[in-house]
Amino acid sequence: MNSDVSVPMTWAGVMPAITTPFDDLGQVDFAFLSEHCRWMVDQGVSGIVPCGSLGEGATLSFEEKQRIFDTVVRAVDERVPVVPGIAAASTREAGKLAATAKVMGARGLMVLPPYLHKGPFFEVAAHVEAVISATDLPCMLYNNPIAYGVDFPPGWIADLAEKAPNLMAVKDSSGDSRRITALHSLVGDRLALFAGLDDMVVEAVRQGAVGWVAGLVNALPMESVVLFDKALRGKDDPAAAREADQLYRWFLPLLRLDCVPEFVQLIKLVQQEVGKGNERVRSPRFPAVGALREGVLEVIRTSLASNPLQDVKENR
Repeated sequence: MNSDVSVPMTWAGVMPAITTPFDDLGQVDFAFLSEHCRWMVDQGVSGIVPCGSLGEGATLSFEEKQRIFDTVVRAVDERVPVVPGIAAASTREAGKLAATAKVMGARGLMVLPPYLHKGPFFEVAAHVEAVISATDLPCMLYNNPIAYGVDFPPGWIADLAEKAPNLMAVKDSSGDSRRITALHSLVGDRLALFAGLDDMVVEAVRQGAVGWVAGLVNALPMESVVLFDKALRGKDDPAAAREADQLYRWFLPLLRLDCVPEFVQLIKLVQQEVGKGNERVRSPRFPAVGALREGVLEVIRTSLASNPLQDVKENR
């Protein structure tokens, strides 16, 4: 796929951090990956983000990531941009991955801290700066202090935005919606701000987020897009705000599955329950078992049975 093809890179809307499907031999199921991406685009998502944390990127080889990038770009067929997650144990490897993503047709990159290394802040900062400066693709910085052990504060991000003209967006998974306010006060509209945790999306939108890198969207894309659109319209329309709150209350028990250590297993379990995937994960992960699995299945089945948008889904 040629990266010179003009696909608009709009940093807004619902962008699934897609799960990576595996077959019964533990290999990436590229046929289902293509089908899954096309289905989510049909449901209205605005971009696809492969090989992030939810995509089990740390378990994938360089060659697997390369083929995933190519598969996803071909699957969406220029309908939406593909924004791969770029993370590796070394800065050199991350740079190579960024270059490969461009060759495969990516229209942007989501830049993560390095895997494994939890060194002093200046080392992690130098890593993400090096990756962003090594590409001419527009980039999103991924801030997830809980998962990666490093927190990129608003002031540092504002400084980075001045130095790196291709830094265009921030995905914030700090869990603190005040970060959106703080960032917006420093950078205005210079950076597109994205909610990074599913159970803070409405709060983030009301504080200025224009996008959502989402997890449960892998199983419920239409519901995710409707929720986000209502939250956006609700900033100016009280009726839409009430509708967003009502839908959010229904969705929250599922959205909270994105915010626990077993989020990969649980989101894949939701996919399996709706018939859009399976719960296979790559070791060292195992599918959810015991009381956790039974409790989550009850949440999933109760929520799906009371889906307020079920009539809409059946008529699409």
